[in-house]
Amino acid sequence: MTSKLGQQPGTPRTLEKFPEFPPRDDMQNSLYLDRPAHQAALEEHLGNHDTTIVLSEIPVRWTPSQTRGHRIPDLLVAFRVDTARAIEQMGYSIQDLGKPPDFVLEVASVSTAENDYTDKRRDYANFGVPEYWRFDPTGGGRYDAPLAGDRLAEGAYQPIEIVEVEPEHLRGHSVVLNLDLCGDHGQLRWYDPVTGRYLMTYTEEREARIAAEDRADAAENRVRELEEELRRREQN
Repeated sequence: MTSKLGQQPGTPRTLEKFPEFPPRDDMQNSLYLDRPAHQAALEEHLGNHDTTIVLSEIPVRWTPSQTRGHRIPDLLVAFRVDTARAIEQMGYSIQDLGKPPDFVLEVASVSTAENDYTDKRRDYANFGVPEYWRFDPTGGGRYDAPLAGDRLAEGAYQPIEIVEVEPEHLRGHSVVLNLDLCGDHGQLRWYDPVTGRYLMTYTEEREARIAAEDRADAAENRVRELEEELRRREQN
């Protein structure tokens, strides 16, 4: 009997790992995904952490040993895969995980902008990624559009409709995530059409928590006031 990795029971489990890649020299992920906690909000919303990957700057290849043609997207989402295996391999191996990522997002940077909507678009289609999105925080100064998405159909990407809800607020629907991606005045947002609400940032969560605590304190104070008023009436 062998394991699903083809090893004999009791033998050490070894995985071919990706090589280490040099760190990025820009701040796109920090400014538009990490700092406002959009990646964390998306991961929490999607749930199923053991089988759903929501990671940034994870290399994608057919196999870890592939010497050319890898891509390192700003954000990758994959459903129904072995998350622990991808983390251990330090990359996303399409062959080892059995499928391409479901969703990829790139944020425009000065050094890679044109490559994102040309060569990377071609490569993600060849990988079989169902949806590929691009967000330009400059409003279109680096990309061919401030917000753009493509959906794979018969091996080729077809543009996803992007609607201008109001000036400087664009929105397109991701079928894969069942969320709307929004370019809102230079900020990337996730909007849940089911609840009619945005996935909250750290700041919004903190403000909501403080507001809820203030309401609770006000309600407790009101109860105490009513109790004191009742005692005074009983004494009279």
